[in-house]
Amino acid sequence: MAYIDFMSVIHKSTNRDYLARVNDPDYPKAKAAELAKKWDFDYWDGDRRINYGGYRYMEGRWEKVARVMANHYGLKSGDKILDIGCGKGFLLFDFTKVVPGIDVTGIDISDYAIRNSKEEIRDRLMVCNATQLPFPDKSFDFVYSINTLHNLHCYDLDKALREMERVAKKHKYICVESYRNETEKANLLYWQVTCEAFNSPEEWEWWFKNTGYTGDYSFIFFE
Repeated sequence: MAYIDFMSVIHKSTNRDYLARVNDPDYPKAKAAELAKKWDFDYWDGDRRINYGGYRYMEGRWEKVARVMANHYGLKSGDKILDIGCGKGFLLFDFTKVVPGIDVTGIDISDYAIRNSKEEIRDRLMVCNATQLPFPDKSFDFVYSINTLHNLHCYDLDKALREMERVAKKHKYICVESYRNETEKANLLYWQVTCEAFNSPEEWEWWFKNTGYTGDYSFIFFE
């Protein structure tokens, strides 16, 4: 298990007005969260004050992440990878560009995301809950989950971490939201609309140890 940061290059490219997020007159925080947690149009392609404001494929955005992950884990043609919380499948699609011949699978709780996913790999994606993965033990060479598991309540987070460990036969990687101080904690509370697991890095490491997760990880901080 190691701390490896693949994601800050994307996370830090967004400017955030935390107070505006909370106090918006049309979509105050509680209303935005209520809409976002339906995991439907509003979450992905609705008003930016709710969440993404139009989650579209951008050439090269996820490819750099796929490339560095593929190089780090030595992924090659024929390897099987699973994205837990794949959304519209943009990162998985870029894996197929970076590693031709790789076998990709993605699961997400959002039926809307799967129906509006990258057409080229849509038949490799399915609506599914991370707490009960429909795959045999050790099915995948690489299993990852980015910005997903912090959306689970503790009883489901426990199951999801155990499931992720179960279906991976080799490499694993998790990225979740966290905080190191009171400023980052407040910013996270202001910005997020779907987070349920508000954990410090030490608490996340406790979760990993107690569920038997042995893969790599990193955190997203709201500085």
